[in-house]
Amino acid sequence: MFPFLALLDSEPVDEELLLAVSRVAPVIARSGSTPESTIRYFLVEDSTSTDVNEIITLLDNGADKAIVPLSLAKGLLGTVPPHRLLLLLDVANVSAVSDSVRNAVSGVLLKTSSSSGFGFDVDLVHSVSRFFVGAAVHVLAPDLPTPSIIRKLAAVGASVVIPFSQLTLGSTSQTMISIADAFLAPIVSDRSDGLFPTVVSSDPQGKRSLGLVYSSCESVAESIRTGKGVYHSRKHGLWRKGETSGATQDVVRIRVDCDTDALEFSVIQHGAGFCHLNRASCFGDLDGLAALERTLALRLVDAPQGSYTRRLFNDEELLKAKIMEEADELCRAKTNEEVAFEAADLIYFTLARCVAAGVSIRDIERSLDKKAMKISRRPGNAKQQWLPKAEPPKAELPKAEAPRASSTPSSKPPFDRNGPIQMQTVDISAVSLEDRAKLLKRPVLRSDEMIAKVKPIVDDVRARGDSALRELTAKFDKVQLDTPLLLPPFYPLAPEAQHLDPAVRDAIDAAYSNVYKFHAAQIDGAPLVVETMPGVTCTRFARSIARVGLYVPGGTAVLPSTALMLGVPAQVAGCEKIVMATPPRADGSISPEVLYVAHKVGAHAILRAGGAQAVAALAYGTETVPKVDKIFGPGNQWVTAAKMLVQNDTDALVSIDMPAGPSEVLVIADDTCNPAFVAADLLSQAEHGIDSQVVLVASSLSETMLAEVEKEVDKQAHALSRVDIVRESVAKSLIVKTQGTDIAMEFSNDYAPEHLILHLRDAPAWVDHVKNAGSVFVGPYSPESCGDYASGTNHTLPTNGYARQFSGVNTQSFQKHITSQEVTMDGLQTLGPIVVTLADCEGLQAHANAVRIRLGM
Repeated sequence: MFPFLALLDSEPVDEELLLAVSRVAPVIARSGSTPESTIRYFLVEDSTSTDVNEIITLLDNGADKAIVPLSLAKGLLGTVPPHRLLLLLDVANVSAVSDSVRNAVSGVLLKTSSSSGFGFDVDLVHSVSRFFVGAAVHVLAPDLPTPSIIRKLAAVGASVVIPFSQLTLGSTSQTMISIADAFLAPIVSDRSDGLFPTVVSSDPQGKRSLGLVYSSCESVAESIRTGKGVYHSRKHGLWRKGETSGATQDVVRIRVDCDTDALEFSVIQHGAGFCHLNRASCFGDLDGLAALERTLALRLVDAPQGSYTRRLFNDEELLKAKIMEEADELCRAKTNEEVAFEAADLIYFTLARCVAAGVSIRDIERSLDKKAMKISRRPGNAKQQWLPKAEPPKAELPKAEAPRASSTPSSKPPFDRNGPIQMQTVDISAVSLEDRAKLLKRPVLRSDEMIAKVKPIVDDVRARGDSALRELTAKFDKVQLDTPLLLPPFYPLAPEAQHLDPAVRDAIDAAYSNVYKFHAAQIDGAPLVVETMPGVTCTRFARSIARVGLYVPGGTAVLPSTALMLGVPAQVAGCEKIVMATPPRADGSISPEVLYVAHKVGAHAILRAGGAQAVAALAYGTETVPKVDKIFGPGNQWVTAAKMLVQNDTDALVSIDMPAGPSEVLVIADDTCNPAFVAADLLSQAEHGIDSQVVLVASSLSETMLAEVEKEVDKQAHALSRVDIVRESVAKSLIVKTQGTDIAMEFSNDYAPEHLILHLRDAPAWVDHVKNAGSVFVGPYSPESCGDYASGTNHTLPTNGYARQFSGVNTQSFQKHITSQEVTMDGLQTLGPIVVTLADCEGLQAHANAVRIRLGM
């Protein structure tokens, strides 16, 4: 937070005043007339004469922030990052700001007027700052702000905007306020002598700390006015740095620390250095890039003739060749050590080129900063001269001669982005046992690496609760939330719910009915009671898991189907607390479809967070998020790694539904199949992602039929909006040729697919042969999509071969089973001696004694 902002309100601009202000405060302008070193905010007051593209151009050209009215802010949602936008508001219009706009800006400039009766109303500003939680609040009023007003506003997290016409380099008066007085107003020293600890850092050398000094109000005012490093010596008073030694400083910027009791001076240091020992810094000599820059600058001046460095500076072609040579070696480096070594060489020769051209590291940083400020992005394509040369097209073999099958599935064909979209073909009868085992494998999931990446996130949420949750949501989802938790009612009262398409609502109702009906039939209701011997009765009964967390992937996607598949069985099982977690949209809202499902399944809360941070909040609980006992739901690798991490933490006391991996389908088809149907089923999973697993097991299919399937895959894929994803996933997918359905089914059981689709003659008869699969789709009119959405079965299924030992999510996933036993006196007479004998055998005397004492043995 800056103590104040300065508004350019008159022309011409006093250059001396402008430079002084730019050292301590951002400058708000209505045009691009400010110095490049200034922190520049641009004010757009008339939305009718300025469009969105003009604002983007301003930001592309180096403006730090744009200050725009509400009407323009709505058009910039999702285009301009929140940290680049401030909202221009009249004090009377604060209530008109929606959550979506509030989350799309980093702060607000609040205009008040004398006629409104508000002026610098600190209580009003405080209430506005609570509405814009975590955002900057700036206040522009027609009255002259006093240092007292600036302090009061700072105390409620706000700063004042002062027109240039009210600022002066002289003393504060009835009509003007000194720049130094405005800057120093909120700063309070914690020292008895009233001095401010001051860190001095070098601006051109990567913000390196030069030393620690002290400042006084007088010295700060002098630095602001002159632009020179002026401090306060505790022995001699005012200290103009370098006045006698020549080691002077040009002040670039003066900043206040977060506690407003210390300062930082960013300076350009001249002469031998900051330290009285003629070193660059009181904390030691330069190192890293700054040291290399200094060394090269010295060698540019005094390198001996004929030396390697002199040759580099004098021979442009030699230096160019070395840069290209090192760039090529960096591209070829494999290990971390090789990359670091080659990068260091490249940086050396690159910096030599810069020093020879008079370009400093700070110049490079400024260029990088400018590029980072761009809102418009380049496509990022390489120039043609650096692209690999395309091989001339090979003559196409006649169809009868084209190779169709390989006996070495480990070989990978070159990826052709412009060729037909087709799968690899393998004849299972021609592969070795080793190669057959490779066909069953999925891509290796580096779970250990991902767990190491998510652990800091999980630990942060566990330690700091809601604060960490809000910060991580702002970081990863780019949304500022006042509270992460939504409570009922979700529908129809929530604002987002008003936008639910009636047709979608009806479809959700129908899907809910089918899913509920199928899962209600799975409920384990009546206890199991067995008398194992006379007088010994054993019972097993089910109880719902009390608190469950349901992770519904979201953000840019809308996944009400996952909310249904997790919410309905939780509702049927009678879970006492159902907490959904889903990433918020760009405006902080939840999709109306998910809200409606949450309403139907009776969810008790919705956590507006995604990723590892949401999993951590569910596992450990926060100030607002209730801790759950079991976490369900699919997600990306971050979510999966976080689930695996928390389930192994005994402090969390939480379980998960199952391990997860990329979506997959295996289709078994014989000569009765419809090639278009088969292709559509394969593509329905291939479009999930480039790591999706798609397998066609061809049961005695003719070459003609296989060619038809591949033709359909290529044709249908090109009609999809996600064709680029499909092209990559299909290229890694397989057609496995088998002789007969028995062999095809054997391969499928070994593969254990998430989804198994049977395009077979008398398909229902083959269901009995299925041993391992997440869910089976029987016959030509049972597309996998039906199970994904509305047939009634659950689409949260085991992947990566885990169908060998895991079931898909079902009602009993939300239940646990408890056993009990009741032994009568007569029963113990029979059972007791057996127990005593076994306890004695194991050497557990107290176990045996618990029976003996009852039987008087």
